Amino acid sequence: MGDDAVEQSFPHGPAPTTAAVDRLLMWARAGLVRVEPEDLAAELAAGALVVDIRPVEQRMRDGVLPGAVVVDRNMLEWRLDPTSPHRWPEVTGPDHRVIVVCDEGFSSSLAAATLSRLGLDRATDLVGGYQGWRAASGGAGAAGGGGLSPHAAAVVGEPDGATGAVQMGQQGQHDAAARAEQ
Repeated sequence: MGDDAVEQSFPHGPAPTTAAVDRLLMWARAGLVRVEPEDLAAELAAGALVVDIRPVEQRMRDGVLPGAVVVDRNMLEWRLDPTSPHRWPEVTGPDHRVIVVCDEGFSSSLAAATLSRLGLDRATDLVGGYQGWRAASGGAGAAGGGGLSPHAAAVVGEPDGATGAVQMGQQGQHDAAARAEQ
C-alpha cells in the first residue's frame, strides 16, 4: 500500500471496508520483523536498545519495563535518527537494533516503521507491547523488578534508582523530578 492510499478520503465513493488507521498499521507491520515478548530479554542481552514510548500515566499505572529507555513519543525520531544532530550518540547507524514498546503494540508499530523510514533498518516493535510482555513474564517487572538487563541504562542515561528504568525526554525528566520530591 502506498503512502497516498492511507491519506485517501472517501467522500466521492464507497467507504473502505477497513479504517485508514488499520490499513496504515498493516502497512507498518508488513515492513517489520516484530519481537515476541518471550524474546525481549535475549534481544536486550544482545545489545538492542529497548525504547518505551508509553505515556507517564501508563508507566505509573502499570510499572516500568526494566532495561528500557523511556522516550517521549514526540521526541523519538529526533533522538534515534542516525542523521540528526539531536540523536543519542549511542545510535550509531542504520544497523542499530531498536525495539519500540508501547502499551499494547499498536502505536509502537507505527513508530518503528517511522524509524525504519529514517534509516534504522533494524527498528521494530514488541508484539503486544508492555501488556504482552507483562502477561508473558507473569507480571514480573510490573512494579520495577524483573528479568531484563539494565544494559540500556548503562548506555544512554541515568537510571531511576528505584526501578532501573532510564528516563529521557521532557516527560522523563519530569518523572525523575517528581520522584525526587517524594
